Amino acid sequence: MALPVAREGIPFIVGFAVLAGVGDYLCPSVIGDIPLYLLLVWCVWFFRDPERVTPSEPGRVIAPADGKVIVIEEVASAPLSGQPARKVSIFMNVFNVHVNRFPEDGRVKALSYHAGKFFNAALAKASLENERMEILLETPDGVLIPFVQVAGLVARRIVCRAKEGDAARRGERFGLIRFGSRVDVYLPLSAEVAVTLGEHTVAGETVLARREVSGGVG
Repeated sequence: MALPVAREGIPFIVGFAVLAGVGDYLCPSVIGDIPLYLLLVWCVWFFRDPERVTPSEPGRVIAPADGKVIVIEEVASAPLSGQPARKVSIFMNVFNVHVNRFPEDGRVKALSYHAGKFFNAALAKASLENERMEILLETPDGVLIPFVQVAGLVARRIVCRAKEGDAARRGERFGLIRFGSRVDVYLPLSAEVAVTLGEHTVAGETVLARREVSGGVG
């Protein structure tokens, strides 16, 4: 069973716990200790990693992030694949769960990290100018689905556990972005987008799109 918090958050949680303990020892005042314990609670809450129930139907592309759909548009060339695609962008604010999950089954075909700036992740230019990690997933039926972790104004750390050649399982955790950011998913043009602008997604559960799969319809 997975931990209730992301493992990358454990050092922060331990640090705040030690800080609160030291503060309690040096200044045993209930009122004085409240801010330190509030920071500890906030840290645990921020790095929370709840279990999710992922749809198992073939051809479902699942949201890789909790957040709000801020972009649905066609692009001429998706990152890493170079293919025309429909981009769906999900913006994560500081209140969302920040653990990211694979949108489909398949294999990690390529990764590309880009150092960049830290514009507000809700801005259109963030997809091209901000620090980001591009990941190319190839599904079992040969469809390429790129998706990109994009750092934001406050986010300063992209964590990607995936490596080239890794097997990917839809809904499985692969990383996180700390303190507000976005994830862009590039869908085949033939896929039917299942979300609308402004809709809130749940990583590992919300169906972003339905696509045809070899041997049948998704």
